[in-house]
Amino acid sequence: MRVSIEELHIGCILSEDVYSKTNRPIVVGQTVLTEELIAVLKSFMIKEVEVEKTLVSGLPFLPSKVLAPVQETEPQEKGEEQLNFFDTFLSTKVLFEKEFSSWQSGFPVDIFVIRNLLLPLMDMIDKESSNLFRLHHLTTNEDYLYHHSLATGLISAYIAKKLGYNKGDIIQVALAGCLADCGMAKINGRILKKDKTLSGGEFEEVKKHPTYSYQMVKNSTLLKENARIAIIQHHERLDGSGYPFGEKDARIHEMAKIIAVADVFHAMTSERVFQSKMSPFKVIETIDEDYFGKFDVRAVNALKSIFMNYSVGSIIKLSDGQQAEIMFVDDRHPARPMVKLLKTNEIISLTKNRHLYIEEILG
Repeated sequence: MRVSIEELHIGCILSEDVYSKTNRPIVVGQTVLTEELIAVLKSFMIKEVEVEKTLVSGLPFLPSKVLAPVQETEPQEKGEEQLNFFDTFLSTKVLFEKEFSSWQSGFPVDIFVIRNLLLPLMDMIDKESSNLFRLHHLTTNEDYLYHHSLATGLISAYIAKKLGYNKGDIIQVALAGCLADCGMAKINGRILKKDKTLSGGEFEEVKKHPTYSYQMVKNSTLLKENARIAIIQHHERLDGSGYPFGEKDARIHEMAKIIAVADVFHAMTSERVFQSKMSPFKVIETIDEDYFGKFDVRAVNALKSIFMNYSVGSIIKLSDGQQAEIMFVDDRHPARPMVKLLKTNEIISLTKNRHLYIEEILG
């Protein structure tokens, strides 16, 4: 919906890019607005913007006046489906946050509750897997832990499905991914809320969370042994550089290898205190190339398969702000297709133009 700039407040989510007299947007769509970003929009004399109907907190956005409601057109119906996913995800985040708070107070993990939170989101991802590449837009520093847990569960489920897991095991992988960080509830709250890079000692404390997570779920009859093992091993790496045990390759459970990829993928695409969010397309390339030997190739390739869902003809935005049309997708490099620049009709290969990468799929 379109609203006046004066209606905006912290936590609003832009639904479209905002331009002034520049080729590149001032603020990109799906950005969660902060006080500073609202000030930027005002400084460029922006009068109106398109926003989502849900705040990042999960609460509805209720402006005093809507300049233009959602249009009931064919393209918008798809947008409405996406918006429903965001609404569901954000409202689920609120419920998950309450569960996390109860764990901090000493209450046990209720696997049944977490399962019921995840299943509706998993069904939506099955219908529209591209939503996985939009989750990172919603993550804020304050709510990162809750967003990350849900997103890791959903991405893990997607990978498991691509690897041929049966439905029951997919749910187990999703639960393990979502609960991998439940042990963070046992970490000092001061560390969790710290808005600066952690000290060496604080990071060592955080590294205990897989063990805490395992201890919190080890007696659950609704979580299979494989899933419990995956939780304690989700920060292990194939080359032995992970924690808490420094396990290598075959000694790491297959489910843990899936969660490891999902965990690092969402973390790298998210805005955090010590790290700006990166394009999912750039992140998957980084995992594939810079972190080769640390993550399971089958799990990485399964996640990369989501790029193949975008057909020839899809419109994308490149990292330099240009819009382009996908002309050809190479199975070996799905994140770097051949594209035609819309402004000049020039056809370029992203495999040869390494300084460019896909920032966003527009349609």
